[in-house]
Amino acid sequence: MRELIRFGLVGALATALHYGIYYVLWRFAHANESIAYTVGYALSFVANFYLTAYFTFRSRPSWKRAGGFGGAHLVNFLLHISLLNLFLWLGVPEAWAPAPVFAIAIPVNFLLVRWVFRKKRTD
Repeated sequence: MRELIRFGLVGALATALHYGIYYVLWRFAHANESIAYTVGYALSFVANFYLTAYFTFRSRPSWKRAGGFGGAHLVNFLLHISLLNLFLWLGVPEAWAPAPVFAIAIPVNFLLVRWVFRKKRTD
């Protein structure tokens, strides 16, 4: 249960960072929604990896874990960007379109990342 709570805290921070970057780039730099979303995702990804390793799963970052984390997040990113464009197409305002994306993609991400950090490894 503590692991899930820590994941939630790290996820909330990463999500806030992701959304903040998206919103600033979209609103003030007039970037395309998908580009702004991608930049936010990439920058929050780096912070998320280190916080997930050290804080959530109490483990050391490694290249193997980074690769697994990257693979999990590649799947998750494709889910994110597909859902973002779906919700934009459905008419959800740009400022709010990430909210339902997060609601769907975050639980999927937890399962993928937990698998990466909990499977037996020789790091």
